[in-house]
Amino acid sequence: MVDVASKAPTHRVARAGGSIRMLPATLALIESGNVRKGDVLGIARIAAIQGAKRTADLIPLCHPLALTRVAVDFEVDRAGSAVHCAATVETLGRTGVEMEALTAVQVGLLTIYDMCKAVDRGMRMDDIRLLEKRGGKSGDWHAPD
Repeated sequence: MVDVASKAPTHRVARAGGSIRMLPATLALIESGNVRKGDVLGIARIAAIQGAKRTADLIPLCHPLALTRVAVDFEVDRAGSAVHCAATVETLGRTGVEMEALTAVQVGLLTIYDMCKAVDRGMRMDDIRLLEKRGGKSGDWHAPD
């Protein structure tokens, strides 16, 4: 692990996003609430938050962080037959929260896959990326459009 003891704690924010593409019938099941395992997006939101909180347990060289906020939003895209996920993570600390935001997105999308795989094994997760980060010595960064 990198030594961050000499860094001053600052307010840090990271936002990540990604998508899961599926058959239109699968998306209709999610929207109707008729997936056998339950409320797909509600459960995926809780899983994404848990993923952000457990990032240091999953990624070997990540520092365990005291997160001050994790927000996860899902957007249903009927035209693209997809669900888009965005996660925002914040802390007051010595290192950034990019990995926590990225982990939240991936865990949220994996949960959607798990809950719907019985009806659609061909779902595809893609475009998972960091959208922006703020705070720290390196300053702000935004993904190019």
